[in-house]
Amino acid sequence: MSKQSFRDLKDAIDLKDGEIDELTMELEAKNEEINKLKLYSTKLKYEKQNLEYKLDNEINNEKAKIKELDDLNQKIAEKQQIIDDKQDQVKYLRGLIDDYRNQVKSNSEELEIQLRKISKTYESLLQQKDKIIEKQDESIKLLMKEKEEIIKSNKTNVISLKLQNDNYRQQLEKYEK
Repeated sequence: MSKQSFRDLKDAIDLKDGEIDELTMELEAKNEEINKLKLYSTKLKYEKQNLEYKLDNEINNEKAKIKELDDLNQKIAEKQQIIDDKQDQVKYLRGLIDDYRNQVKSNSEELEIQLRKISKTYESLLQQKDKIIEKQDESIKLLMKEKEEIIKSNKTNVISLKLQNDNYRQQLEKYEK
């Protein structure tokens, strides 16, 4: 194997390494996207917990107000109105929490779908990479065969030219004598 063909093979390997690096960078970008989505999901869970904590606090406050209403019979009508208003707020907040839960569930499902898509895309990229490598290996083999054939042809031509050259020299020597 000549130095030039060795360099060509080395260059081809370097190109392959570059392509693998590009695919690795794309994979890392996808992983970063996944991590961002995970962080976003965690943030949503944290916000949900905060809302539930606030709701629990409001419910505890309502219980305390109900006790005060029992102690203060003369203000029952006013306090009942406040309680009704607070209960409406609690219902509204529960509705918001239910909507939030549904949204979190929907987001989780969407994330799972996206993760599956990313996984499929990754598998497809790996298959494409394998196919490219196989094609390049075949091309290298063909080029090696062509090179060997050219070398053989060149050797034959060199031998033929040497024989012709010798033949011409002999003829020249005959003419010179």
